[in-house]
Formats: sequence, structure tokens, C-alpha cells
Amino acid sequence: MTRAEYRLAVAEQVLLGWHCARSSGADLASIWDSDATCTNESLLSAVDEVLLLAEIHAFPMASAARRSMQDALDVAVSCLMEEFLRLKVWDASQMEVRLGVRFAVGKFSMPAADSGVSLSLAFPTTGSISTASTIDELYASGGSQSSRVGAVTMLLDGEFFDELDLISPASLSVLHQIALRVIRAGYTKELLHAFTNAPCDVLDRFLTILQMECAFETDHVSFEDAEWWTAEDMIKRWILATKLVAKALAVMQRQLQAQSCGAFDRFKNDYFMAIAKNSIFVLLRFANGFTTTEAPDKLVYVLEMYEALSNAAPGLLLLFTEQRVELVSRQVEVVLAKLARALRAMIGGLIARIRTADCPQTTGSAARGVGVHPLTRYAMTCVELLSPHRAALDLILANGAGESVTSLGSLVAVLVTSLERHLEEINPELSNDDDDAAAAAAASRHLFLATNASYVARRAVDAGVEPLLGDGWAARRGSLIARYVASYVEACWAPVAACLETAGRKPVKVAAKFSSAFDEAYESQVHREIPDPALRDALRKAASEMVVPAYSAYLQNHPKLQKNVRHTAGELDRLLWELFEGEAAERNKLLL
Repeated sequence: MTRAEYRLAVAEQVLLGWHCARSSGADLASIWDSDATCTNESLLSAVDEVLLLAEIHAFPMASAARRSMQDALDVAVSCLMEEFLRLKVWDASQMEVRLGVRFAVGKFSMPAADSGVSLSLAFPTTGSISTASTIDELYASGGSQSSRVGAVTMLLDGEFFDELDLISPASLSVLHQIALRVIRAGYTKELLHAFTNAPCDVLDRFLTILQMECAFETDHVSFEDAEWWTAEDMIKRWILATKLVAKALAVMQRQLQAQSCGAFDRFKNDYFMAIAKNSIFVLLRFANGFTTTEAPDKLVYVLEMYEALSNAAPGLLLLFTEQRVELVSRQVEVVLAKLARALRAMIGGLIARIRTADCPQTTGSAARGVGVHPLTRYAMTCVELLSPHRAALDLILANGAGESVTSLGSLVAVLVTSLERHLEEINPELSNDDDDAAAAAAASRHLFLATNASYVARRAVDAGVEPLLGDGWAARRGSLIARYVASYVEACWAPVAACLETAGRKPVKVAAKFSSAFDEAYESQVHREIPDPALRDALRKAASEMVVPAYSAYLQNHPKLQKNVRHTAGELDRLLWELFEGEAAERNKLLL
């Protein structure tokens, strides 16, 4: 045995021991510890010995020793790859110290999602997804609500990341040592391949905290697969993860480029772009899981997911070189296009739901046939929640969602038109105090339509979408409400005033008939509730103008009735201005 063969045999024995331990799943001793100190000199010496024998061409081609050396070299490089994958290049510990929180790993309980409107059609009733709303879901450790809000606010602050040293200093020399040996061995392709599995403590913390580890294991993530989450919970987590990853990657790239890593410098761009692509593809695969749902219930949440990805994409793509950006850009565009297609389907479903929803009357004024219908509340809640997303919706709808819907404004117009057609087909129920006469039914119907039309107008203003509906929309809406008011007064109070027009009858009997008709109409209307003060006043004014002047004129024409009538004209006016207070009117009566 030659000296070279002896040296190879000794190195092979060490490497074989390492290989057997690895194959059996035993814990492998690292060559370097966290301080970059060599703690396994025999293994490192074995690696270096095989590298040296290969460099000096110690064995002839096609010889058994040459084949043994090549096998040993493969094992030596595998050992280096294992060292690289175990190396902690990125360090998130400073974030925990500076924020005063411990990032939780694993599952933790999720609060129930906010309930939807009374229709149970699943749109949230208040606000959009916010960073603050996710704080309790992110940390398992103690601490006040305000401190948690402040923690995530700091994380989303780019300056906060800049103030942290995200790179473990000791890892730099190890990266140099590994890269130097890989280059000597001629195995650079293997190192580049290892980058695809390289861990990143900073990014891994974010993704694990958000319980997205499943995305690493599958090519497709579907929200139906995680029954312990609601879709809203997952999207909230995803949006926050996307913001955090985008912030962290930008800072990580700057810090890595500023470091001198020796032989590893030639690999820095490839290394960083590999871990960046990994994290971005995790987010994209997760988002892709929501591209198959068409349920209107998820519209706002998926829309916010679309916006978050659209907003983050430009900054994320800047991380990549011209040669690498195309793949990532193409995947981002694919997911955005699929989300847009799903959103258009959801919008079509929302329109259909407004047109066909079968919503029973509820308690209170709605049960009396005049209140704001649940479908009206739902439709305008949808409008209010969609309105902050005008830019994204205009872009998505520009490609068409059917129904001539090409923008948020046209969507709102279609929703309102569909709502009104649906309401026109609803026959409001009458309370026990109402009779079944056509006039009473018509009065209830017009009051119901006026109430809902007024509600639509007010919510459109509150949502800021009125300007999107055209210059004449507000005027047309006002005219519509005025027609409903006039029709209501004509159906309910015109018959009362008509009692005064009876010719040939004694004034006393005419006055008695009028008083009876007024009392009956008043009792049927006084308990109705109109929540809109402007509409309530308009109805009172119209009713008063229909009845009081006619009654006052009749009394003036028959002065002898002044002392015998039940009500004066002034008293009638006061009673009419007590209408539409609902339960408050009953309470006031009891107090009197």
C-alpha cells in the first residue's frame, strides 16, 4: 500500500463512520460550532485529506484507488453540504430581544371570526383586515394588547429591521471555509442546489408563527384542508406574513451584500435569491389555494389578499437579478390572474345573491313591513366594505365580470338596481293593527320602499361611492324617495282628508267621520319606526300638508264645530309630528 493509499484509507474510515451515522439517523457532530470553532477536527481533516489527494491527482485514472477516492470525495462534499444546511446564517434572536416578545411556534387557538350581517351571508360588518386585528393570533406569550400591537407595528417599520444585525457574524467564516472546499472539489453545482433547501431563521420564524409550514410540504395549499382555521384567519395571517417577509428580505439582501464572506462571495447572490424565492413561492402557493373558491362570502378577504400581493410584488421582484426575475414574476402574475378570476366569479355570485336572496322579515320595524330589509343592509354593507378597494376592483373588473360591470361604480349601480328590483317584489307584512284594505297595504309598501331607498342613499354617501354613480344619481335618488313619500301619503292620508269632501251631509257627521278615519290611520302608523330623521320629517311634513290645511279650512267654513270637534287643527299637526317613533312613541305615551 502506497502512502497515498494509506492516507486515503484513513480518511475513508472517518468519512465512512460519518456516512453510516447519517444513514442510521443518528445525531451528527458538526464540524463547526455556533462560534465557528472547529469541534470535529478528525472529520474536517478527513475532508481536507480527500480534497488534497484529488487536487494532486494522487491516483491514476481508472484505478481502483481513483474510484475509491472519488467515492470518498462524494461523501466529503455531502458532509460539507450537511454542514451548510445546519449552519445558522440568519439570526432572529435580536428581534425577540428588541420587541420583548417570544415568537410562538406551533398551533395556538384562533378567535372566532366576526359574524356577518343578519342574512348570514358572511361579509364582515366592520372594517377591513388590519394589522392590529391579528396581534392576539401571533403571540402565545404574555403581554398587554398594546405591547403586541406595538411589536408588529415595529416589525412592519423598515427602519426597525435596519437597526438589527440579522446575520450571525460567526457564520461568515464558516461560509468561507465551506465554499473554499467546494470550489477546490469542483462541486459548485451541488452547493448551488443546496441553496434551495437552505434554512433562514428570520423568514422561517415568520412563516412558522403564521402556521404556514404546511406550504413547505405541498405544492398546493387549500384552505379547506385546515379545518381548525377559518379562511379569514388564514388570509389575515398570510397578509401579515407577506408584509413581514417583504420587509425582511429587503434588509437581509442589503446586509448580506455588505458582508465580506471570502470564497462565499461568489455565491452570495445565488444564495440570497434561492432563499428569497423559497419564501415567496411559499406565499404564492398559499395564495393559490384561494383561487378556486367562488363563494361571495370570501370576497373582501380574497380581495385584500390580491391587494397585498399586488403591493408587495414590485419590491419583491427588485430582489432578483434580470436572469432570475422572470420565473418569480411569471408565478406572481399567474397567481394574481387566478385571484382576479376568482374575484370576478365572487362578484358575479354576489350580484346573483342580491337578486335571488330569500330573506324573511325580522323583528321590530321590519316585521311591521316598513323597516330596512336585511337584504338592503347586507347589500350596502358589501358596498361599504368594497369601497376602500376601488383601485384594485377597477383593475380587476376592467377585464369584465359580466353584467356590464367594469368598475366599482358600475358594480355598485348593478347591486343597487338588483336590490331595488328584488325589494319591489317583496310584499311587506302588515301588523295586527293594519287591516287588509288595498290602501293600507299600499301605504305600507310605499313606506317600506321609501325607508330602504333612503337607507341606500345614506350608506352610499357614508361609503364614499356616491360620486362614482354619476352626477345625477343623488338627484334621481331624491326624486325616487319623494315619489315613495307622496305615494305613501296618497294611500294612507288622502282617504282621511277625503272624508271632509262629503257633500250634503251634516258637518257634525262629517267631522265625526273624519276624526274616526284620522284616529284609525294614526293608530296604524304611530308605532311604525323610521330611523332616518330626514325621511321621518319628510313623511310627517307630507302627511301634515295633506290633512291639516284641509281640516283647518273645514273648521273655518263651519265655525260652530269649533267647540264640538275632538281635535283642533293644531292638535292634529302635533299628533302627525309624533309619527314614526316606533317603540319610543309607546314609551312616551306611558310616561304621559
